[in-house]
Amino acid sequence: MTPDLHAVLRKYWGYDHFRPLQGRIVESLIAGNDVCVVMPTGGGKSLCYQLPAVVSGRTAVVVSPLIALMQDQAAQLEQMGIPAAALNSQIPWSEQQNVMRRAVNGEYRLLYVSPERLLRDEFIDYLSRVPVAFFAIDEAHCISEWGHEFRPEYRQLRRLRELFPDQPIAAFTASATQRVRHDILRQLSLRDPHKYIASFHRPNLNYFVRACDGALQQQLLTAAVEAYSGSTMIIYAPTIARVEETVAFLGGQGIAAVPYHGKMDAADRSQNQERWMSDEVRVLVGTIAFGLGINKPGVRAVIHLALPKSIEQYYQEAGRAGRDSDPADCVLLWQTRDAGLLAYFNGKIADAQERDRAWQSYHSIRKFAESEECRHRQICLHFGETPKWEKCNACDICTTEPEWVLSAVAQRNGPQRIGRASKNESPRPRRAMSSVPDSALQQHMREWRRAFAKQRGVPAFMILNDASLADLCGKEPATFEELLEVTGIGERKAQSFGKEILIALHDFSTR
Repeated sequence: MTPDLHAVLRKYWGYDHFRPLQGRIVESLIAGNDVCVVMPTGGGKSLCYQLPAVVSGRTAVVVSPLIALMQDQAAQLEQMGIPAAALNSQIPWSEQQNVMRRAVNGEYRLLYVSPERLLRDEFIDYLSRVPVAFFAIDEAHCISEWGHEFRPEYRQLRRLRELFPDQPIAAFTASATQRVRHDILRQLSLRDPHKYIASFHRPNLNYFVRACDGALQQQLLTAAVEAYSGSTMIIYAPTIARVEETVAFLGGQGIAAVPYHGKMDAADRSQNQERWMSDEVRVLVGTIAFGLGINKPGVRAVIHLALPKSIEQYYQEAGRAGRDSDPADCVLLWQTRDAGLLAYFNGKIADAQERDRAWQSYHSIRKFAESEECRHRQICLHFGETPKWEKCNACDICTTEPEWVLSAVAQRNGPQRIGRASKNESPRPRRAMSSVPDSALQQHMREWRRAFAKQRGVPAFMILNDASLADLCGKEPATFEELLEVTGIGERKAQSFGKEILIALHDFSTR
């Protein structure tokens, strides 16, 4: 790795080292190669195309499926001092024209667009005047009919190779089986691509699965939310009605939660997401409409109240926990009736191939939920990875279940032992979730971060993510130079609001 890349990493991102595979992916793209990257949620995929764009001095065109995701990433890059913009239908036409003019002048390092816009004839003509360094396809599994979020408009991206034969193409996804990976390479006509497949094993995640009826599910849900008191969490419900019911149920237990689903008014949905992102409300209850592109590192628990449609979907949604690499819990509390509902809808699918794919996914997730095999191992094997280990020490099969599960079940069934360990084997101790109480300084800085982010109109994590905040409170810098030693604080961030951070630290020390 050349020292220059580390200097760029330090200057803009505030990190001293690349995560596994990041450095090699960055070098491949800088060298002009096509790449295909499969890296778990939280593995740092975005940096893999953002840093080469900065170094190239030209514009990387990033294809993204969600407007909110585009705008968040562009805003975050601007906060870091990297010129970036998004083009989408929610931006006023006059502003779109300004962005397009600046892009032609080469003023942006990254330009985010939707697949629908990218391949309009008039936009292709326009792009020929933009100094394009390469194309980055985010959520690339959407191009494959075997992908769990197949989107027909992504199929049109196969034209990129013929339309822009000289520009490299980079495909990125967090959840693609071997079959989907091969389909991505074929659909995008990648030329001798450099392939980077990270491990699908997320050792910091604890998987816990339990079948239950409605009454027990409510008991377990209450116990879980209380167990993670003070921690940020996501609860996934299968329908809009169940989202609203769950928010009302938690409210009745004195637990503040906000809903998120597709039928809400867009402004209300955005406001609820913002309140959750800024830690104003710790619990968000959503349908699968919530989450794609959500970059909140400190989520300590993700709870599903029904079987997802596929292992890929579960892996992606559960993977929104623990993106800061600290331990987090992924809990699946499913009911047989919800599994029956999935089967019912599968039977209604008209297209024979699509129906077959849905049934295959259904049988895979059902097996995952009912099997007595290590959860982490099942997930790895599903994605084509064969672990050398048999037990993970981080799931309900390989350890005892969490104390709150045992207590809730014991309350209902009596005080008998409810472990999953075999009669001849003592259960291995469950690794505790990372929920060390915040110090007084951390609480002070969280409050400062929330207020400062609100003042600037950005999510709290864009000011300081949880890992940076913890490092900041551990180091307690008193000077600008010491502030630059904090993980995640690059030069631009330090220049932009380093003074405010130091004042907030000083205020705490003198109060």
